[in-house]
Amino acid sequence: MSDEKEKRGIVDTSDCLEAVDVFRGWKNFLFVIVLIALFHLQAAFWLMDLGYVKIDETGTESAMLEKGLSTASVAQPAAEPNKPVMISEAAAKTSFQIGFKQLTWLVRFFNFILIPAAVLYCLTLLFGLQVSLVGRLGGVSHVTRAFFLSLLMLILMLPWQKIFWGVVVGMMYSPDDLLNSVTITPANDTLASILYYMRFTVYWAIVVLLLIFAQLRSSKWARAMLRRLEVV
Repeated sequence: MSDEKEKRGIVDTSDCLEAVDVFRGWKNFLFVIVLIALFHLQAAFWLMDLGYVKIDETGTESAMLEKGLSTASVAQPAAEPNKPVMISEAAAKTSFQIGFKQLTWLVRFFNFILIPAAVLYCLTLLFGLQVSLVGRLGGVSHVTRAFFLSLLMLILMLPWQKIFWGVVVGMMYSPDDLLNSVTITPANDTLASILYYMRFTVYWAIVVLLLIFAQLRSSKWARAMLRRLEVV
């Protein structure tokens, strides 16, 4: 009877290990996808900020109207002490320049990829946690921390400004959000400039760090399982 229980326990542990191996593979794949999408969104911001994006009046006007601003400010951009929308000196030295329409497709594409990939990344860690608990595989503390770090990353990343405009913002942004911030932020206002870069760079860096810490914690989870099962 004890031999039968032991065999059943070995089979259950083997099944749990196979499930964890599947979750680990998807976790690593989704981590790469989320990281690539985040870096492309950051690249899109710097392209716009440094003046490598050609902005026409139609694109500027649509951004102003979305925020409920007057189009008169679009018609006379030179009269406002805002950040320039034209090509910067660094961009003028090269022939590299993309249109705002191309940037819009870039941002929308990676926004479309980022949300489901990040949600699936969190769910993969959650399922790995459940399998570790059921199979008593060990490393539960590591995968629990990894899951909550990924959950915090997801919460900070989501575009909450689309739901709670004027109350809270998320790391993700739409093309019009980016265009509006670049064209409206005054160049001579230090506080506004600090908030502007915190919104698009510091916020992004926090999300990336949370993602990396979650991945590192999940790696410790795998090593703890191997030690628990005396594989290494």
